[in-house]
Amino acid sequence: MAEEELAARVEDVLAVDAEEFQHRVAADAEVIKEGLGNGVFDNPQAIVGLEYEFYAVDADGCALRRVPRRLLELIGFEKELGLHNAEMTTSPQPLNAYGLAAQESEVKARLQTALDVTRTERMRLVSDGLWTIPPEGESASQYVTDSVERSVAAAGDGDGNDDTDEDTHPIRVATNMSSSARYHAMANTDRAESAGMRIVAPNVSLSADTVMPESLITSIQPHYQVAHARDLPEYFNYALRIAGPLLALGVNTPFFPPDLYDEDATAEDVLRDAWMEHRISVFETVLNPPGAGVGKVRFPRDLETVEQAVDRIVDDDTFVPMPVDSGGRFDDQFAHFRRKHGTYWRWVRPVFGGPTRSAANARIEFRPIPAQPTVRDSIAFQAAFAGLLESMTRLEHPVAELDWELTQENFYAAMRDGLSADLTWITNDGHETADAEAIYQDLLAHAEDGLTNRGLTDEDAAKYLYPLRRRVRQGVTPAAWKFREVERRLEDGASLAEAITAMQRGYVDRQRETLLEGSFADWIGDERALEAR
Repeated sequence: MAEEELAARVEDVLAVDAEEFQHRVAADAEVIKEGLGNGVFDNPQAIVGLEYEFYAVDADGCALRRVPRRLLELIGFEKELGLHNAEMTTSPQPLNAYGLAAQESEVKARLQTALDVTRTERMRLVSDGLWTIPPEGESASQYVTDSVERSVAAAGDGDGNDDTDEDTHPIRVATNMSSSARYHAMANTDRAESAGMRIVAPNVSLSADTVMPESLITSIQPHYQVAHARDLPEYFNYALRIAGPLLALGVNTPFFPPDLYDEDATAEDVLRDAWMEHRISVFETVLNPPGAGVGKVRFPRDLETVEQAVDRIVDDDTFVPMPVDSGGRFDDQFAHFRRKHGTYWRWVRPVFGGPTRSAANARIEFRPIPAQPTVRDSIAFQAAFAGLLESMTRLEHPVAELDWELTQENFYAAMRDGLSADLTWITNDGHETADAEAIYQDLLAHAEDGLTNRGLTDEDAAKYLYPLRRRVRQGVTPAAWKFREVERRLEDGASLAEAITAMQRGYVDRQRETLLEGSFADWIGDERALEAR
């Protein structure tokens, strides 16, 4: 899409009346609440789904690549924030043996097709939490900060093409961002200061004019549809309590592209200060305003009622009111609410939707986990998340009584330190513990119980959870693997940039062998357990 055309679309977004938009959101919320009262969002059983994000690299040198839009359409993937991104969304399936198998088969089938097609373009899709090698001939800083201004006429005036039109004004467009007008509009609204548009992390301080730095990161997002919508708060509160321990198992982003580090940062500084999941800080500092305290991107509070979940979305700060087109879907009855939900950024969030009345659902979207080294690892987290929600609610696991403040502390401790984080947990016997072995023994036992209770055999449940059990047993996460790879190369005399680049190429090489049929456990092999980070 031409920058002038995109700028005109952004201007149309900026012309939406914020007060009227919010009024329509509130009205939509009443439609949802009425549906909740009538059982519209209930389902016969729990249902699972998955959003899976990738980025593209050059097949030879692993440099970041922009994905042609025609190629995304050809492989049936969706565009994401950056031109290098591609996203897959699976079809919802019942939580049982066949449903989980269908989830894994769909991911593999569609990903195999995508890999075959992109191979002809000398390109490869990578499953990873944060890219570190920029496009050939560009720096990472340039790629995520490049933007241009284009003059457009104020909505309803002029033709938008004449820079001399006295009613024109500039619209800033990120050069490497997809054509989503919502994201571009965030840099041009009078509320632009409500987004940080920067990255603040240990030894990294980057400022931009748009939210494009968010495109550094990718994730997997399991969804769990509750059978009875009114029970959503109970499931949601358990999802908060497992967020820290599951994040600690899944950390995968200890390093940034080398040129993003501060000029005076040494390799020793970077190793010493690295967080195991920088993806969390990237998302929060790009989209939260500086010094705001509680921003839009945050770890959410417990829920008491399902109506409260609806009200929180209504009351959330609106950065950019978006135009809404009417359609024939069931959830177009509350289309303004759905549009606002798109910028309701919480690490765990409720979702209300469905294309038809019979498919209407209330679900939990779990957003902490970065994209993983292999499909099997990604499905392992989906299965663990769903199994834990099944088991903990059914057995009334006492971790529900863990103070919310400790739950939040667990989350950010996991972000910083991965498996070596100091976490607080309440085991099934009601005993509070900080012992990692006890925490994960309890956690994974309940994940397995939840899966077998949904009809999986003991063998199948164990198979799904094996990649996570292996991480606990070996004390190695993908972030720890990356950390050791960089540390080893530095010890051999490489520069920081050389070490990170070689690590990243090694990651992609290992993934070529294991993405579809192996797991991260194959990377670990029988090596001596690394020091948990």
